[in-house]
Amino acid sequence: MKLSLIFDSTSFWQPRGGRFLFLTLIACLIAGCTSGPQAKTEQHYDIIVYGGTAGGVAAAVQAARMGKSVVLIEPTKRIGGLTTGGLGQTDIGNKQAIGGISREFYQRVRQHYEQTSSWPWESLEGYRNRDGGQRRTLANEDSMWTFEPSVALKILNDLVREHHVPVIYSERLDLKRGVKTGPGRKISSIRMESGRVFAGRMFIDATYEGDLMALAGVSYAIGREGNGQYAETLNGVQTAQAKFHQLKPGLDPYVLPGNPQSGLLPGIDPTGPGDEGAGDSRVQAYCFRLCLTDQPENRLPILKPKGYRELDYELLFRNFEAGENEVPWIHSAMPNRKTDINNRLGVSSDFIGQNYLYPEGNYAQRAAIVARHRQWQQGLMWTLANHPRVPEAIRQKVAPWGLCRDEFVETGGWQEQLYVREARRMLGETVMTQHHCQGRELATDPVGMAAYGMDSHHVQRYVNASGHVQNEGDVEVWVNRPYPISYRAIVPKALECENLLVPVCVSASHIAFGSIRMEPVFMVLGQSAATAAAQAIDQQVPVQQLDYQQLQQRLLADRQVLENVPRPK
Repeated sequence: MKLSLIFDSTSFWQPRGGRFLFLTLIACLIAGCTSGPQAKTEQHYDIIVYGGTAGGVAAAVQAARMGKSVVLIEPTKRIGGLTTGGLGQTDIGNKQAIGGISREFYQRVRQHYEQTSSWPWESLEGYRNRDGGQRRTLANEDSMWTFEPSVALKILNDLVREHHVPVIYSERLDLKRGVKTGPGRKISSIRMESGRVFAGRMFIDATYEGDLMALAGVSYAIGREGNGQYAETLNGVQTAQAKFHQLKPGLDPYVLPGNPQSGLLPGIDPTGPGDEGAGDSRVQAYCFRLCLTDQPENRLPILKPKGYRELDYELLFRNFEAGENEVPWIHSAMPNRKTDINNRLGVSSDFIGQNYLYPEGNYAQRAAIVARHRQWQQGLMWTLANHPRVPEAIRQKVAPWGLCRDEFVETGGWQEQLYVREARRMLGETVMTQHHCQGRELATDPVGMAAYGMDSHHVQRYVNASGHVQNEGDVEVWVNRPYPISYRAIVPKALECENLLVPVCVSASHIAFGSIRMEPVFMVLGQSAATAAAQAIDQQVPVQQLDYQQLQQRLLADRQVLENVPRPK
C-alpha cells in the first residue's frame, strides 16, 4: 500500500491510512522532516520571504498581520542583517519620514533603553553626554536610533515570535536549481541547497544580494551606469567629485617608491580610473561595522590575524607619513561604552576594490571575499594600535578599544555580516534615479520615503596623471527633502515575473540606490512589499496589476509615511 500525504495551510501533515501513522511519525523524527537540514518535503505558504534582513523581518511580520501564512528563510544563523550586525548608527536623514513597523522597531529601542537594567556598563545620562550620533531627531521623540547589536537582535526576535512567524535558519537557495517557475511567469517554488522545497503564492527577495530575483530571470544591474543612461550627473566614474575620504596628495603607488618595475601596492587598480562619467562594473566598497568597547571588563583584544602582511598596510603608513594625523574611523557612540565604527579618511575599514566579484559570486567565492575583508579589518585594527609606523598619538587612541565579550558571543566578538552596501539592483517597472532624489521627478505610487543623501563610498584606487595614488567613487550629495519611492521600483517587469517583490535590491540607478539603501527604508519597503503581496493574493492579480489605491489605503492605515514631511527645526 502507498502512503499519501496531504499538506494544509496550517503546516500539519495528515497521513491517509491510519495504520501507517506510527511508522510515519517515527520516520519523521529520525529524518528530522519538520525542521532538520535533510528534509526534502515541499512546504506550502501564502508568502515566502527569502532573506532575514531587517527588511525581511518587517515583510514577514506584516504578512502575518495580513492574515497570510508566511515563512522567513534566513541563509545564516542570525536574522537582522546589518541592523543586528553592527550598524547601530542609523543613517536616514529626516527620521520623520519613517513609519510603520520600521518606526515600531526604533520605538522598541527607546523602550528598552528606558529601563535601568539595560545599562550594565554606563548610565543613560552618561551615554547622552557622549553621544554624537543620531539618537533622535526631536527632543521629545518616542524613538531611539542608536543601539547595540544584541538589543536589535532581541527586538527582531521578539517581533517574529509575537507574530508566530516560523524562521528557517541556515538554508541557502540552490544557485543552480533554486527557482521553479510555472504558468504565467510565476515562481511556484524555491529549492534550498539541502533539498528542502518551499512552495508559495507570493515571494519576497529581501536579501542584500538578490539571488532569488536573479534566479527567477528578473533583469538587474551591477556597478555604475554612465551618466548618459538616465541623464544624471553623479553616476559613473567620479574623479572630480571624489573629494572626501581622500588620500594625502603625492603618495607613491609602487612597492619600491619611484620604481614602477617593483609593481603597484596592493589594492591599486592598474586599469583605472576610466572616463569621467562613464559606467563600469565596479562596486562601491564593503566593510564590517565594528562594535567595539573600551570597558576593560567587557573588552576582548584584537590580535594580529593569521596571514598578516605588512605590505597590505603600506599605503596607510605612507598616508600617515604624508601628514595624516587623525584616527581613520568614524567613531559613533553606542550605549554601554560601545561603538559603531565606520570608514573615514583615505585608508580605513573600506576594503576598496576587493568586492567586485561578490554580487555574482557563488557561496564559496563570497565566503572567501568576506574572510579577506575580515582579515583586512583585523589587521587594520591591530596595525593602528601597535605598529611603530603609526603615529604614537593614533596608537594611544586606538589601543583602549577591543571587541565586546557580550556581542556576537558565538563567534568570539566578531560579527559575520559584511556591510554589502550594494550588489545587484533590479531593473523594474520604474528605475529610481538622481532626478527622483532631487525632486525633478515624483513617484505617484509611493510605498515609502527615502531621506538620506546620495552616498557612494569609494569604488577604486588608481594612479592619477601625476603618478600618485588616488581614491575614486565617493559621492556625498545631500537631498533637500524626503522623497517617495515608487511601488514600481519594488516589482519586476510584468513580462519577467508576476509574483515576486524586491524591497532591498530595489530598482534604482547606482547613485539613487546610494540614497535609498538605508536599513530603516528597507524595513519600510519590506512591510509595503508584504502588504502588496497579500493584496495581490486577495485580488488574484499579478503584483504589477495591483489596485494601488487599495494598497495606499492599507499602508496609511498601518502608519506608513507616503508623502513629504518637513525637517524639524
